[in-house]
Amino acid sequence: MLKAEDNPPIVHPAVDSLGELAGQWWVAHTKARSEKSLAWSLYRWGVGYFLPLREKVTARRGRKYKSLLPLFPGYVFFNGDEESRYQALTTNRIAQVIEVVDQDQLVRELDQIHRALSAGAPLDPHPYLKSGARCRVKAGPLADMEGMVVRRKGVTKLILRVDILGQAAAVEIEGDLLESLD
Repeated sequence: MLKAEDNPPIVHPAVDSLGELAGQWWVAHTKARSEKSLAWSLYRWGVGYFLPLREKVTARRGRKYKSLLPLFPGYVFFNGDEESRYQALTTNRIAQVIEVVDQDQLVRELDQIHRALSAGAPLDPHPYLKSGARCRVKAGPLADMEGMVVRRKGVTKLILRVDILGQAAAVEIEGDLLESLD
């Protein structure tokens, strides 16, 4: 198990918004449990990437262990030119590179995940939902984020979708901070 400081940075190079990174975005569908290794290779080569990580606490033999796991297991988002894409493929850690047709949409969706992580919001993987009320956050560190709202067991969560993966992440939020977009 890696120590926190042994994990790759979530985004490289460090930016406030993923839109600041120049170049074309690709989605690397990695081989099993190769996300962090791929991110370290991209980091060493100076290739921009985004690997959203979440903290997971497990208990074994009376001790608690914290680990950082990929929010979207099996996927790393990276950008650059064709040479960057080729370099990523030479790592032998990628099963498939998914071409992104709508670059702007992907950057918007990933930027919301990045902003939530930067704000310290605990994100959990969540099933991708096509139906539900679309809403926007009115105030706070997650202001102007858009997603779907779900309520389960008295807890309100905002679902942040990444359409190209068919996956989503959920962040707990106060219901009064949301406004309907429908």
